[in-house]
Amino acid sequence: MSDPASGTTSFALGLIGSGIGASLTPAMQEREGREAGLSLTYRLIDLDVHGMTRADLPEVLAWLRRLGFDGVNITHPFKQAVVPLLDELSDDARDLGAVNTIVFRDGLMLGRNTDWSGYGRAFREVLPDAVHDRALLIGAGGAGVAVGYGLLRQGASRVDVLDADVDAASACVERLAARFGPGRVGVARDLNEALAGAQGVVNATPVGMHGHPGTAIPFDRLRSDLWVSDVVYFPLETELVTAARNRGCRVLPGGGMAVQQAVGAFEYFTGRPADSARMEAHFKELTG
Repeated sequence: MSDPASGTTSFALGLIGSGIGASLTPAMQEREGREAGLSLTYRLIDLDVHGMTRADLPEVLAWLRRLGFDGVNITHPFKQAVVPLLDELSDDARDLGAVNTIVFRDGLMLGRNTDWSGYGRAFREVLPDAVHDRALLIGAGGAGVAVGYGLLRQGASRVDVLDADVDAASACVERLAARFGPGRVGVARDLNEALAGAQGVVNATPVGMHGHPGTAIPFDRLRSDLWVSDVVYFPLETELVTAARNRGCRVLPGGGMAVQQAVGAFEYFTGRPADSARMEAHFKELTG
C-alpha cells in the first residue's frame, strides 16, 4: 500500500458495488493518473459478479488490503453498510452516515465522502452567485442527503426536502438538521407550495434516468427565475434539464457531480491535485 506523502507514483485502486459493469470511474481515474505521470490501476469489484453480498464486505476489504490496494470507492448499495467496518471517519462522512471513498493507510481504513463535496464543487462552478439561495430538494435517498449536505455546507439559506416517502424525507431532514440546525432544513409537503418559495430545485431521484422515464418536476411548474439541477447523468442531458433550459432557467446537469466526486476521490487516493477541467473533458468523451 502506498503513502501519498512518501512521493510514490504507483497506486492500486478499485470500486466496490453491485451491477457496476458500466461504470466510467475506472477510465476516468486511470486516464487522470496517466496525465499526472502516475502508474495507477483501477479495478471493478462487482459483488454481484462474484456471488457476494453485504455480509462479504469485511472479507473483501481484508483481501484488498492484503493484495496491496491503496484505496477503493464504494457505491450502491454499500455506502452505509461499510461505515461500521472502518477505523476512522472524516467528520462529513460521520455526519452523512455514508462513505464513498476508503483510503488504506498505515494499517488503517479511512472513510471519506466526496459525493457532497463533488456536488458543491460542480454547483459553485456553474452557479457561484446562488450558494445562499433557498432550494427545494426532491429525493431523500443517499444522493439527496449528500446534495442537501452540499447545499447547506456551502451556505444555502434553507433546504426543503420533498419525497413520496414522508418517513424518508423526515429522516433526511433529521440528519441534516443535526449538523446544520433545524432552522435551515425542513420537510416539504406540497410541490407547488415549496417551489413558490424556492430559488432553485434539485432532482435527486432516479426519475429521468435511462429506464426510469418521467420527470420529478412537471415542466409547467418551471419558472425562468429558477435554477434547476439534476443528479442524473445517464443521459447527460435529461428531459428535465432540456425543458428547464428551454424555459430560460439556469441549469446544472448531473455530469458535474459525477466528475467532481471523482476529482475528490483521486486527490484523497494520491495526495495530488486533479485537473478537474481535464477530467470533465474526458467524461464528456466517455458519455458521447
